[in-house]
Amino acid sequence: MRHAIALLALVIAAPATAQNVVNEATLSTDAALNIASAALAQCRQDGQKVTISVVDQAGREKVRVRDDGAAPHTETHAFRKAYTALTYKMPSAEYGKRFTELRGLGPVLLPNITTAAGGVPIVAGKNVLGAVGISGTPGSAGGGEHDAKCAEAGIQKVKF
Repeated sequence: MRHAIALLALVIAAPATAQNVVNEATLSTDAALNIASAALAQCRQDGQKVTISVVDQAGREKVRVRDDGAAPHTETHAFRKAYTALTYKMPSAEYGKRFTELRGLGPVLLPNITTAAGGVPIVAGKNVLGAVGISGTPGSAGGGEHDAKCAEAGIQKVKF
């Protein structure tokens, strides 16, 4: 009888212990480097000098590349675009549209959130592994929409 009670206690406790640890899919450093490199190549091909920020699923920056000639403020803005895309699991441009529809109400006042285009989530199946943010394309050359195009080009180079 004691053995049965001890076994039952072990069976009941085992699932509770397993729930204390969570494994989450995230972006590897190699994938982040490959994405940034391909995105930079696309922006350079289009004649744009930009900064690229790639973040993992927890919002930690894995890679930042500021191309020669990119403006200093693009470093902060690229990170914010990536962070917004990750946080809301949608392109930062889409978040910007929703923000506008809500007439400026909402969490845009949170740190590192932006309504600017140029941030794209990195998705594998149903998992958001991270995000890419690019800043630096002037409005006359497509602005944030062009930045997002380069981010998409970078993501497409890596298989998930």
